Amino acid sequence: MENELTLKRFTDIRRDLGHTQAEFAKLLGISNTTADIERGRTKLSGRVVAELLKQFNINPLWLFGESDDKHLDTNKTSVIPKVVTVDSEDRDNMVLVNAKAAAGYPQNIADTSWYQQLPAFDMPIPEFRNATYRGFQVEGDSMLPNLQPGEWVLAKGIEHIDHVSANKMYVVVLQDSVMVKKIEKKPNSNNITLVSLNETYPPYDIKPFQIQEIWEVSSKLTFNVDATTEKGLLRQLQESMEELKKQVGQVKN
Repeated sequence: MENELTLKRFTDIRRDLGHTQAEFAKLLGISNTTADIERGRTKLSGRVVAELLKQFNINPLWLFGESDDKHLDTNKTSVIPKVVTVDSEDRDNMVLVNAKAAAGYPQNIADTSWYQQLPAFDMPIPEFRNATYRGFQVEGDSMLPNLQPGEWVLAKGIEHIDHVSANKMYVVVLQDSVMVKKIEKKPNSNNITLVSLNETYPPYDIKPFQIQEIWEVSSKLTFNVDATTEKGLLRQLQESMEELKKQVGQVKN
C-alpha cells in the first residue's frame, strides 16, 4: 500500500481542485469515489497516476515523495508560427488566410510551399513591425458583435500559451480547425477554455497539446462602413432612455 505522504498528497490535490471524492473519481475514471484510495484500502493505479499527470501536470515522483516539484510541464509545446513567410527580398510579409484556405491550414501548417498560393502583403506602419503577422478571415458569428462574418483580423504570432491574456482575442489553430476565440486558463487545471463573445455559443475546454498555433488579434479589416449607423443607434438609445424616464416618472406620480 502507498505511504501516508502519498495518500495525503493525493487527497490534497483533490481538495485544492475543489472536488468531492465522487467528482474526482469521475474525472480520473475510477468507479464510485476516491475514498478507498484516500484511506489506503485501494492501490493507486498507474492509470490514475497517468491521469493526474495528463490532466493536472502532477509529477508522479512528487506524488510518491521522491521530488519537491509538484508539477511537471508536459505542455511546453510551442505555439509559435510553424512557418514565417518572406517576400522576394527576404523580408517578413503578411499572408492572408481566407475562409476556404483556413479549411486546409491545420494540415499544411508546416508546408512552406502551401503558403505560396496565398496572397501576401507588407504593412509599412510601425504597429506591424518586429513580429510575425498573419491575416485570417472571420467565419461564422461566434464573435459578434466585435467581429462580423467575412471580416479579416490581422494577428501577431505568439511563442507560448503563457503569453495569452484574458481580455484579448486570438486566432487559435487546432489540429483540425482555425477559429477566433478568447482564451481563459483556469487555475489548478491543465485545460484551456475557448470562449465566444456571442453568448449563444457555450465555452468549451481543450488540452494545450491540441493547439498548433496562437495568433493575438491586433486589428481588423472591416467593410461596408456606414457613416450613419452608429449615430442612428445612439439616437435610438437616447430616445429609449427618454421614453423610459417618462414611464418611470408616470409610475412615481
